[in-house]
Amino acid sequence: MKILIIEDDSQAAQYLLKALKEAGHNPDHAADGEEGLEYALAQSWDVLVIDRMLPKRDGLSVIEELRKAGNHTPVLILSALSQVDDRVEGLRAGGDDYLPKPYAFSELLARVEVLGRRQSATQVETHLKVGDLVLDRLAHTVTRAGQPIVLQPREFRLLEYLMKHAGQVVTRTMLLENVWDYHFDPQTNVIDVHISRLRSKIDKGFETQLLHTIRGAGYSIRDSAG
Repeated sequence: MKILIIEDDSQAAQYLLKALKEAGHNPDHAADGEEGLEYALAQSWDVLVIDRMLPKRDGLSVIEELRKAGNHTPVLILSALSQVDDRVEGLRAGGDDYLPKPYAFSELLARVEVLGRRQSATQVETHLKVGDLVLDRLAHTVTRAGQPIVLQPREFRLLEYLMKHAGQVVTRTMLLENVWDYHFDPQTNVIDVHISRLRSKIDKGFETQLLHTIRGAGYSIRDSAG
């Protein structure tokens, strides 16, 4: 699993990095709250291990900021504050588990792996979000800046596929195989037509363009302002 440790105690962080690697995981480390929040938002993680008392930005505010941004990566809070009220405060801030210091590594590992399994079981996201564009896969609705956008079924599938691969270049072949179920290029302009229609619906009238044509490569949906 990819695990981000946000811990300002360098000795404790190095111990966790070494122990988690030995347990077969892929950990990384951020030394303060600001750096930790940046790392947590920049990449996809299976579990976050966050110390509660951090410099620059405390652990609970890091978690609250992540949840506001729609990031639901499981979080294990580490803290020397171990009273019931402290644990309740941590869980209410958006933490998924709370482990008081000092702790046994075997317990931390077990808790991290439980959170990772829980994340895998709920991996299918019901909402996809790029900038202010939100696609609800269950309700089959799309909004941008809160405004509803009406899409045809194929346009919805196209947008869903692009948003699942947000920030990546999606080739014509990928779209033909995954949106149209063609396993060859029938020399059709069907993709260009649908991309053009989709762009007019999700980008027209908005300051930030989300759907980009990558010349000679394919298409990409991303928040240019981000």
